[in-house]
Amino acid sequence: MLNIAIRAARNAGDLIQRSAQNLDKLAIAQKSRNDYASEVDRMAEQEIIKVLRTAFPDHAILAEESGEHKGNDYVWIIDPLDGTTNYLHGFPHYAVSIALKLKNKLEIGVIYDPHRDELFTAERGGGAMLNNRRIRVSKQNSLRGALIGTGFPFKTMEHIEAYLGMFRSVCGDTAGIRRAGAAALDMAYVACGRLDAYWEIGVKEWDIAAGVLLIQEAGGVATDFSFNDKYLQSGNIIVGNLKMHQLMYHAIAPHVTDKLK
Repeated sequence: MLNIAIRAARNAGDLIQRSAQNLDKLAIAQKSRNDYASEVDRMAEQEIIKVLRTAFPDHAILAEESGEHKGNDYVWIIDPLDGTTNYLHGFPHYAVSIALKLKNKLEIGVIYDPHRDELFTAERGGGAMLNNRRIRVSKQNSLRGALIGTGFPFKTMEHIEAYLGMFRSVCGDTAGIRRAGAAALDMAYVACGRLDAYWEIGVKEWDIAAGVLLIQEAGGVATDFSFNDKYLQSGNIIVGNLKMHQLMYHAIAPHVTDKLK
């Protein structure tokens, strides 16, 4: 199953990179406020689904662009191009994300950055890899000097005040906070130690499913803002190594409103 997911991700990545040469000719649709999809998103998703359906015709699929495809207890969770806005601007931080869930347990995670040809993979119980080399979360144990990733709640202003409070609490002693615009790839960076922790409000399941498994298999921790494992449902997430996760949780907790619990 992992090999099939890798094939699907690479096929989609090749398509994405070929299309990057003609960004000015792409058809772009606005799905909602500050949320865009291009014909590349749709073509990449179709390619992924074709590969998965050929190998596993009975499996269910949850895909960003085409929604739910009914099937058995295996569910493939697909973001064909995470970081579409970056991609459309020629900003080289975007990725393909594919995860497999069985009865609400994540089994496989693949995140592929076609621009850098970096392939992040994870299997439940099998560890996490970057281009076939084992990866681990960082050993950072303090906010002082840490490099933290985040995502702004840019699609809706409902939680902006809560987010700004979190931002102020986290940023004081850190080496910096980065908002690069592709949650899947940011979480892959936590898994391999490039970022020491990450938090975001209101992300979708397809944005974070593969990244969560990568981080867990790389020795890290993922929870929602209530210290539970409902992040795929709520979209509110904190990840990092055990110590960094605790520090992030305590910094963020005073600003978590009832709607974010």
